[in-house]
Amino acid sequence: MSSPHPLVHGPDPLKRAQRQQRAALIAVAIGAGVTLGLVGVLVPQQRRQQAVDQSPLMIKPPVMDWLEDAVKGPAEQTALTPAPPSSRKWVSPLLKACPVADPVLQQRLVSMPLQLRRIQADPSNYGERTMVDAHGQRIDPTPAVIVLHETVYSLGSAVNTFTTPHPNDNDQASYHTLVGQKGEIVQVVDPSKRAYGAGHSAFDGRWVFTSKHFSGSINNFALHVSLETPADGMGPGQGHSGYSSAQYDALSRVIADWLVRYHIEPRAVTTHRYVDQGGARSDPRSFDWGELQKRLTALGLVC
Repeated sequence: MSSPHPLVHGPDPLKRAQRQQRAALIAVAIGAGVTLGLVGVLVPQQRRQQAVDQSPLMIKPPVMDWLEDAVKGPAEQTALTPAPPSSRKWVSPLLKACPVADPVLQQRLVSMPLQLRRIQADPSNYGERTMVDAHGQRIDPTPAVIVLHETVYSLGSAVNTFTTPHPNDNDQASYHTLVGQKGEIVQVVDPSKRAYGAGHSAFDGRWVFTSKHFSGSINNFALHVSLETPADGMGPGQGHSGYSSAQYDALSRVIADWLVRYHIEPRAVTTHRYVDQGGARSDPRSFDWGELQKRLTALGLVC
């Protein structure tokens, strides 16, 4: 089911097809835990699907089966659903001055062992992706934007927050995935569910009202991933020493999975600071887009 608000307009069909072909081959390497040379390699569809199905990160969420049977409804923005405030257009740093793909980096990324664990967030801190908004309009809950965050405090503190019941709506919060300073990947909320990562938010002129008591939000069509903040950045402040190489490695693997699985364009990887409509968020502070760009380029997903 296509989104009524496409995130990308007029991509070059040839470049997009080439990028998707490279990404599909690399996804096999990621899923199978082996390294493949991309030149002259043809992977049968059955084998490619098997590798994707076996990947520890490539897990088809139940919502995808549900969406395949859904009936496309009218556009989300109607007279009953107010449009979000106008804002500056998002210009993705991932698509600027494309670097040359590094084959050594590619080999390291696709062959590195994943430090993956799953925890169960308290049900008060996440919800279902809905196909009907608070005004009764049919909407598309397919993930269409990836939002980068930081924890501000330790990984353990974030886990404790998300596993603690919060009966007060204003206290409820979660991300789909956390990435620790040593490269640990912690899945907190299944991607098929709606994590509460960005309350008053919009992206590319789109938000969703899931309740008449709250403002519009991107959570119904967003995926949220948060980097653990280094020790010198815990608490308020304009910046810190930045994130580790292991974090950028793990983050690129998480984002690569989501880009391929949900057919999200790289330009739809954005920040909490950008989508926040209240002007109070600044995360992820001290984020190096170049580090993420060179990894996603090596994986064949950008440039």
